[in-house]
Amino acid sequence: MSLQVLTYLVVGASFGLYIVIAIWSRARSTGDFYIAGKGVSPLANGMATAADWMSAASFISMAGIIAFMGYDGSVYLMGWTGGYVLLALLLAPYLRKFGKFTVPEFIAERYYSKTARIVAVICLIFISFTYVAGQMRGVGIVFSRFLEVEVTYGLLIGMAVVFIYAVLGGMKGVTYTQVAQYCVLIFAYTVPAIFIAIQVSGSAIPQLAFGAELADGSGQSLLDKLDDIVTSLGCNQYTAGTKSTIDVFCITLALMVGTAGLPHVIVRFFTVPKVKDARLSAGYALLFIAILYTTAPAVGAMARLNLINTVQTGEVGASDGNLVFADRPGWFDTWQTTGLVSFTDKNGDGRVQYYNDENPQFAQQAEAYGWKGNELAVDRDIMVLANPEIAGLPNWVIALVAAGGIAAALSTAAGLLLVISAAVSHDLVKGIFAPNISDRRELMVGRIAAAFAILVAGYLGFDPPGWVAQVVAFAFGLAAASLFPAILLGIFFKRINKEGAIAGMLSGLIFTYGYIEFFKGLFLKWAGAPWGDNTAASWLFGISPEGIGVIGMCINFVVAISVSMMTAPPPASVQKLVEEIRVPRSFS
Repeated sequence: MSLQVLTYLVVGASFGLYIVIAIWSRARSTGDFYIAGKGVSPLANGMATAADWMSAASFISMAGIIAFMGYDGSVYLMGWTGGYVLLALLLAPYLRKFGKFTVPEFIAERYYSKTARIVAVICLIFISFTYVAGQMRGVGIVFSRFLEVEVTYGLLIGMAVVFIYAVLGGMKGVTYTQVAQYCVLIFAYTVPAIFIAIQVSGSAIPQLAFGAELADGSGQSLLDKLDDIVTSLGCNQYTAGTKSTIDVFCITLALMVGTAGLPHVIVRFFTVPKVKDARLSAGYALLFIAILYTTAPAVGAMARLNLINTVQTGEVGASDGNLVFADRPGWFDTWQTTGLVSFTDKNGDGRVQYYNDENPQFAQQAEAYGWKGNELAVDRDIMVLANPEIAGLPNWVIALVAAGGIAAALSTAAGLLLVISAAVSHDLVKGIFAPNISDRRELMVGRIAAAFAILVAGYLGFDPPGWVAQVVAFAFGLAAASLFPAILLGIFFKRINKEGAIAGMLSGLIFTYGYIEFFKGLFLKWAGAPWGDNTAASWLFGISPEGIGVIGMCINFVVAISVSMMTAPPPASVQKLVEEIRVPRSFS
């Protein structure tokens, strides 16, 4: 059976499963649509949370970034892993005890202000649409290669599937669909990793293969071999970091606290019956997440080794004065049709030369042997998806990876779209403009808002502002700078009032978004952005756009506390509410 037919069967079967689950568990009330009726078991919620959390950034892009950045890519691994722990310990149980539908609803009641609710909705929409742009890019990448359709058609297919199970099923349908998606994506991630680990090191455990001796008889470990290869190509050592300490710190911290401010993850803890179930489901989710996150470094390292070994076999300065290059492998030609791998034959020899263009000393040496510049460009988001083909694994494994990549992207996209839908229907329409709207009409508004959000998400997926993980990192920075301080202070600091919270959220959001837009042109590329010179020398304090959310968060905290101290304290009823949220009540 051909790879294309097999992929259609596997992906089609997974889509059919998701749609059947959505129909079976469709929302019949606003409670079902927003928080699954608070009836999800801790185990199921743990799986759904893991699927919601492990987006296309985790499945597709994180290992790709580690493959190309090496040690520097570990900031994503550390930040996202630590962030979930922070969320589980600091926020999830308290927000579940509060017992409302959405994050803006918590902020509205805690800060006794409709204005605070509107500001929270604005922050949520900025965060969610930035995040969903990365997910839709992931959908486009998977479809463009494995279903052999144009990215445009791939996105339309993905949008249609999400529309069915998000708009029809609501949070209840999405929750149980995400349970299935977690099973698909974790199986799709670990199976090829095990195959390749056996090929590379003889060990069936990828985590052990990461530091094991290679099976090629060289006596070198995987990381030592990579260090030798990448330095011979003019790159920095794979195991050596090049980022400044402050940038590493800020990116890691921005990803951590951004996690704790992500509305689509927080809302998952509103779906369980009790506070103790929120704590238990957080533990389950951490266990399920750890399976992928401990595998990712090995996947990235093995993908980089396989890429280099199959593209070229020679070294600059060979003893006979000639360079020896491998012919283009079959996987290369199939991925080249997607535009995510490109080859420019600069010296006309018909073969690929893959070196680091940015190392002047290396370039001068290479030019003596006929090198005219690097001829290969590889989008790092393809590494996990292309890895099974590069390694020559069976077609069914390649098809499984395609289904897993789609599951990862669609699971998070659905969660984000529901959060946006709830923000519009519950927080704006019911909370502000039409407080007496019936449940039936509110549910209809929620579904219309979800449909509109899907259209916007699809549009953003056509031309996202960066790699999947990079775009997602921007969303985390926006969450860290806007919602996280308001939620944290709202739980643990009674003196924070509505004036302080509103001023803090707006200042953090405006500063962080402005900085990212200045250097990256997040959404305003039509206006000529980015306007700034995107080099470390021009960054504020040497902090990259991915890590600037930490400064935005600090601005938020300072502004919120300062303004609160200069204005009237919250009413006594609000201060009592804060005390009740914090004090355990027999874990009920």
